[in-house]
Amino acid sequence: MRLIPMLAASTALAICAPAALQAQNARGTVEQSMPPLPANLNPGQYPGTMRILVDASDVAHAIMTVEQHIPVANAGGLTLRFPEWLPGKHAPRGAIGDMAGLVFSANGQTLNWRRDVEDVHSFHVDVPRGAREITVRFQFLAPTRESEGRVNMTPAMLNLQFEQVSLYPAGYATRNIRVQPSVILPTGWQAATALDGATNVPGAQNRINYGPTDYETLIDSPMFAGAHFRRWDLGHAVHLNVVADEPQYLEARDEHIAAHRALVAEAVALFGTRHFDHYEFLLALTDEMGGIGLEHHRSSENARETDYFTEWDSNGSERGLLPHELTHSWNGKYRRPGHLWTPDYAQTMDGRLLWVYEGQTAFWDLVLAARSGMQTSQMVIDEWARNAAFYAAQPGRAWRSVEDTTLDPVMAARRPRPFPTATRTEDYYNEASLMWLEADQIMRRLSGGARGMDDFARNFFGGRDGDWGTLTYEFEDVVAALQAVQPYDWEGFLNNHMRGVGQPAPIAGLEAAGYRLVWRDTPSAYDSERMKEGGYLDLYFSLGININRSGEVSAIQYDSPMFNQGVTNGTRILAVNGLGYNQDRMRAAIRAASDGTTPITLLVEKGGRYRTISPQWTGGLRYPHAERVSSAPNGMDALLTARRPQ
Repeated sequence: MRLIPMLAASTALAICAPAALQAQNARGTVEQSMPPLPANLNPGQYPGTMRILVDASDVAHAIMTVEQHIPVANAGGLTLRFPEWLPGKHAPRGAIGDMAGLVFSANGQTLNWRRDVEDVHSFHVDVPRGAREITVRFQFLAPTRESEGRVNMTPAMLNLQFEQVSLYPAGYATRNIRVQPSVILPTGWQAATALDGATNVPGAQNRINYGPTDYETLIDSPMFAGAHFRRWDLGHAVHLNVVADEPQYLEARDEHIAAHRALVAEAVALFGTRHFDHYEFLLALTDEMGGIGLEHHRSSENARETDYFTEWDSNGSERGLLPHELTHSWNGKYRRPGHLWTPDYAQTMDGRLLWVYEGQTAFWDLVLAARSGMQTSQMVIDEWARNAAFYAAQPGRAWRSVEDTTLDPVMAARRPRPFPTATRTEDYYNEASLMWLEADQIMRRLSGGARGMDDFARNFFGGRDGDWGTLTYEFEDVVAALQAVQPYDWEGFLNNHMRGVGQPAPIAGLEAAGYRLVWRDTPSAYDSERMKEGGYLDLYFSLGININRSGEVSAIQYDSPMFNQGVTNGTRILAVNGLGYNQDRMRAAIRAASDGTTPITLLVEKGGRYRTISPQWTGGLRYPHAERVSSAPNGMDALLTARRPQ
């Protein structure tokens, strides 16, 4: 196993791994699916093996100190790059601004360097005669508060991402650059990563050396480590590795772990293959470290609130993350759009097929969550209903296609926006999920229930068992794979849904599955949990706003009753009908206004300016629900029924 306990210096470090895994460090044992390299990169191996030592023990300051040795074959110019375009982030997210103290040296002499002004992630260094390696030293200054970026280092835990603590030689494919990493952790901490070949260093009680690998695998193999850690075997060579702010948050019941085991079994049953030799869920239960959900081929980085286990019965809405990231091992890592695969971290990524990469993953995460019991089927249906209602009322769809939103990670860098329903955001996740639901129901209808999206998943994402290379695809490949499962005008279907503007509300999948979208004055279980966890009041489908714990508007629907009163994000609601604001009074005012004569009067403030407004709304409280049309078995039942052997 890859759990590395940090023990006292006099105690041997136990490393338990199958002999085949200890000896095998290359990708898989079968022929790999790997795209060809572009002509502008050297097709050969970079000479020698880089060594990287990351000292991550200074958790008090959240500073990681890096020492890297890069072999060189000749004197002359050398360009080293800091990773920029990162897989899974769909945009240039390299945190180069947090690098400090950069020094290059060789043969004991400090070397001059210059940054490329047109490519600020590149550093040019002159290699002196006789040098056999360049030594690089720098510090990575991790954010210490949310306003500085995502916090990934706290006094209790660490999320080490190797792209933040390393450079690589330009001009080579990263899969052809060999590297051997080592990490120093605080004494007593335990760690998990997909990296293989871990050993302890005699006399260095908190240093782990990992076996040689390639740089692409290193960047795809982050580490979670912490003072409070547990690990569970989920079967199929998959493990759940959990760090927490405090030890009590690790108290999982047997049924909690059973649901995670069922998730893995359902994923293997769905795809029919495993494109990994082992897979490590890295999960942080934390209020201190920043949130994350990021896929890798043999692992995933995940963060949830500390009550993930301790309040299991009331936080089902949070449990879609692990199904999503596990699905990405097949969809996004093994199969990847051709323009989202890049041979190094300098190439621009084209995300226009993210509605397959992320959108179909968003479909399967709901299906697998329901099949495994990670979420109830009703909660999954509620989430689809919520998303369908949201897009039905979204003004931005009149001018912008779903596929155009796949460029948002680059255009907007996931920054908050004043009116996101007018601009649209990353709708290729949830609207595409609804499209794939409709595709499943079309297949079931035309085949008399014999075929569905399961058949597409097995054929398209399955491939050769044990192959953890990358097999790319284009739009035409998706169409052909759908056609092979069930003949239909799939090209027109995909073009209309993903590339068209002004498309109808995406409710056809729900309706074909045996449900209709209806409105009630009480929230669904999904919406209730989200409001409870987030501490906000959801009035999105009535007044057109969400209100946070402090009475501040945190989201606003474009052209809604509150928008038409000049309300924007950050406006505080101080009073409702002459009384101080609270959630109950706001709900009561909306209910009373449904008689058509009782006004809603609100005292609001923003920027020190106070005013009284009266939003025009008589429709009462409105929350979306999916109502079952008939008690007879339907397409949704067929889709969400467990597939694993019972």
